[in-house]
Amino acid sequence: MTAILFLVQRASAAVLAFCVTVHLATIIYAVRGGLTAGEVLARTRENHLFFAFYLLFVFAVAIHAPIGLRNVLREWTPWEGRSLDVVLALFALLLLAIGVRAAVAVYLPPDVMFGT
Repeated sequence: MTAILFLVQRASAAVLAFCVTVHLATIIYAVRGGLTAGEVLARTRENHLFFAFYLLFVFAVAIHAPIGLRNVLREWTPWEGRSLDVVLALFALLLLAIGVRAAVAVYLPPDVMFGT
């Protein structure tokens, strides 16, 4: 692994450690407070702070996971080179697209999301 990928993965790991901690603490708070899914969504709708937080979470995952998977595939399989990097770049874009879609779905009200 190049030095840059090493540093990027470690930086994204630090962001993920923070995001996972906040995410789990939020879940525990919601469950112990007896909040329903509808009540949780009511609090996240159009909440810029939640949206920014979950976008940060998504970006960290989209960076961290493909780098780690690249290392595992290079160590455990004969696959290496440009084709591996291209496939994992596409995987990163897929993670990013799915994650951003989920964050937007939680952020935007249903009438805006689905045009009803």
